[in-house]
Amino acid sequence: MARRTKDWNEGLAKDLKNSQFAREFLLAAIDEGISLQLALGKVIRAIGVKEFAAKIGMESPNLLRAINPRHNPTQATINRLLNPFGLKLSLAPIDKFKRSHAA
Repeated sequence: MARRTKDWNEGLAKDLKNSQFAREFLLAAIDEGISLQLALGKVIRAIGVKEFAAKIGMESPNLLRAINPRHNPTQATINRLLNPFGLKLSLAPIDKFKRSHAA
């Protein structure tokens, strides 16, 4: 994995404070196979844990637990974290698979 410079990381952290940039970052992370919790963690820490927790009406410790990869947040919690970016967790069919009738 390529090493990033301090300036690069500081620039990314600054950019992630922009909600539209953060939204695109999250979408790109998922497309690249990066864990949603890791990507959300990077965005939330760039914004500020306390500030983001206040924005979504969640206690900071609960927020930190939700973005910790060792914990398994509910879909409702993930959607609560994604809502400020105009996103939600959902399933979409893959074109190559045809829906079959339930047995």
